[in-house]
Amino acid sequence: MLDMVEPGLLAALIGLFGGLILGLAARLGRFCSMGAIEDALYQGSDLRARQWGVALGMALLGTFTLIGLGLFDPAQTPYLGLKWYPLASIGGGVLFGYGMALAGNCGFGALARLGGGDLRNFVIVLVMGLTTYVTLNGPLAHLRVTLFPPMPAEGPLPGFAHGLGLPIVPTGIVAGIVLLAFSLSSRAFLTKPKLILWGVAVGLAIVSGWAGTSWLSISTFEAEPISSHTFAAPIGDTLFYLMTSSASSPGFGVGSVIGVLAGAAIGSLIKGHFRWEACEDPRELKRQILGAALMGVGAVVAFGCTVGQGLSAFSLLAYSAPVTIASIVAGAALGLRQLIYGFSFVR
Repeated sequence: MLDMVEPGLLAALIGLFGGLILGLAARLGRFCSMGAIEDALYQGSDLRARQWGVALGMALLGTFTLIGLGLFDPAQTPYLGLKWYPLASIGGGVLFGYGMALAGNCGFGALARLGGGDLRNFVIVLVMGLTTYVTLNGPLAHLRVTLFPPMPAEGPLPGFAHGLGLPIVPTGIVAGIVLLAFSLSSRAFLTKPKLILWGVAVGLAIVSGWAGTSWLSISTFEAEPISSHTFAAPIGDTLFYLMTSSASSPGFGVGSVIGVLAGAAIGSLIKGHFRWEACEDPRELKRQILGAALMGVGAVVAFGCTVGQGLSAFSLLAYSAPVTIASIVAGAALGLRQLIYGFSFVR
């Protein structure tokens, strides 16, 4: 059966499955990293931050269960298989977070809103995909590689469970349980079962990526990268595939991006919120273009976005994850403050 379908298409279908869940979670469950940060900083609400914690707790439990069952080798992932550069996580994270505040969304959020008919986010998606490729393979690639050369990890894997010599599977499972317990410790959050259920669904979507691509790499003769969801390089990959599909095959990231768009569209239609919107303010458009460009560069330097580092890498307990996420939050907080109290640079 597997011989009849090329591995790239199978990987895309695996990504499509998880992407659909993530898109539905964004529209039906209000799952959004930028929204969680804004709520915490300016609304005094940590409900969506706790939803993120539920998603991460489930992702940790599922991922380390896979490791314990021998179904997944985290050393084959880029988050643990490559050398970690702290300055890349900090610099790229701040750049990404700052751009996210200017644009009003991260890459995942832009895809989810575009799926709901918001054409303003079409510009964000295009610019972010372009600048991602500029940084990966274009004019900025040489500088990036010079500063942070991609090298295999030396010695222990760069993660809290592996690098500190702790019992790997118990450490990950305990971390997941603790995070779930903390996230569910709020009475106000417990009164929002929809947020909890969609947080669980997001965590399982991350696990489905690791499980599906790991199974595919073992079951096929072609080397397929082991991946889970992230929304920086895959946006560029999707644009590239749309231009060259006759000479290339889709992969996990392309399926994931298409899945989020489709899931968000379905979720918007279910809620009756689908409507076409366009940008009428040139200043807003300038901010979105600049923000998207900064996100594209920052995500490549930091090796992931809010989902890539905040969920996929964090589900492996990679050193890079908490550093990058803290840097993204700091950059977003700076950007939001400047937007709220005056930001003459882009006017």
